[in-house]
Amino acid sequence: MNFPAELKYTEDHEWIRIDGDTATIGITDHAQNELGDIVYVDINTVGDAVGKGEVFGSVEAVKTVSDLFIPVAGTVLEVNEELDGEPELVNTDPYGRGWMVKISLTNPDDQEGLMSAEEYEKFIGA
Repeated sequence: MNFPAELKYTEDHEWIRIDGDTATIGITDHAQNELGDIVYVDINTVGDAVGKGEVFGSVEAVKTVSDLFIPVAGTVLEVNEELDGEPELVNTDPYGRGWMVKISLTNPDDQEGLMSAEEYEKFIGA
């Protein structure tokens, strides 16, 4: 499995890439592997202010539906429109074309408590 070092990770298996006051968020390679084939991504929170740890959408796999939790507080700026027609991008490219949302950060200090790639690998027992 792949865990890019430049990203931060959560115990809920989301990743976050912070660039200034914006961030891109998706689910980890481990999460997509555990879920299996993803058939639908449901995110309708564009423009919403979402608090750290709150649900910002859900992902549906063949066998289950899983909530998506925002790793830091922010306002949802954009949803990856490609996932409407190609939800399998989350499986094939979770850190690239399979990203889910972009947000503007409310509180940059929210990143404290996020895990490094090495910490996340230990957390999942990889």
